[in-house]
Amino acid sequence: MTITFTRRALAVGSVLAATALAVSACSSTETPQNSSDTIVVSTFPFGVDQMTEAIFDPFTKATGIKVKVDTGSNADRLSRLQLEGDKSGIDVMMISDTFAALGDKDGLFQKVDAAKIPELANIAEFAKDDSYTGPAYSYQLNGVLFNKDKVSAKEAASWDLFSDASLKGRLALPNYAVTSGPLTVAGVAQTFGKGATDVDTAFTKMHAWSPNILQFYSSTTEFTNLLTQGEIYAGVALNGFATPLVKSDDQFAWTAPEKGRYMATNRAMIPTGATNVDGANKFINFLLSQATQQSSAEIVGDLPVNLSAKLPQDLSAVVGDIAKDPSAHGYKTISPADFLPNRNEWTERFNREVIGQ
Repeated sequence: MTITFTRRALAVGSVLAATALAVSACSSTETPQNSSDTIVVSTFPFGVDQMTEAIFDPFTKATGIKVKVDTGSNADRLSRLQLEGDKSGIDVMMISDTFAALGDKDGLFQKVDAAKIPELANIAEFAKDDSYTGPAYSYQLNGVLFNKDKVSAKEAASWDLFSDASLKGRLALPNYAVTSGPLTVAGVAQTFGKGATDVDTAFTKMHAWSPNILQFYSSTTEFTNLLTQGEIYAGVALNGFATPLVKSDDQFAWTAPEKGRYMATNRAMIPTGATNVDGANKFINFLLSQATQQSSAEIVGDLPVNLSAKLPQDLSAVVGDIAKDPSAHGYKTISPADFLPNRNEWTERFNREVIGQ
């Protein structure tokens, strides 16, 4: 079975350049063409080989429907969908919840037909959030990744860690623009303020922490390099960042905060202009099945929303029992209704009031 990959980007405000990526000895910047026996799946630019093994190839084997994979960043793919509309050729977009919500706001996605996706009955309630037109297929927990030789698990679980003057210049926090950023602000607001949207309290608190923060990071590599090189001892991060570190060196660990627990989801969305909606429904149903969810957890490293899936040792070593039911362990998602109207303003305020830019 041949899977074709293309990666494209278009100008939105400024010129965004991308090189077309082709596997199978060919490349194309043209819109992928699909038919009743083919679907185009748009996904993240990383881990595609693993997703092919865990999801795409098994789907084709089970259904006979071929998969063409289109990759790019959340922002680039959503911008392209907005510009190209029905001509995008995308049948399913696997995308983070923030961008899924932005697309829903602009009418770029259609509501999935629950009658065509029976596996919806077998996934966690938070994955079926009616705020989105498509279900979550995986999620990430916000917490603290730390060096066990420098910080105890009890210290790491408390937000007060970031006010500890003895750790001045040895801590890191995410910039608001990265996935963990809004989750962190919501967690601080929930813990010290009137609720997740009390950003006034959160920004004031985090500004007071800023002398202890070596870096408000903007990329995973930036954060993990600081930690592994010993420049920082701890920082807020999604659990997925911790998995390879904990596996390779038991000096590092990840813990959930005692209070203010928030998680992000990745969602499977069907564009309004999808040409193979039947194939898209079959793909999402397959994606949510216990077998696929377990395979994805084992090969890709995704936390499964199908709670019947067994967690592999690499993941359970990081998150423990939380993945059995994150909601029961106090984890919440951020409501798009609370987040979207204020997204740009809060980003600007974070840079100005917390970082001082």
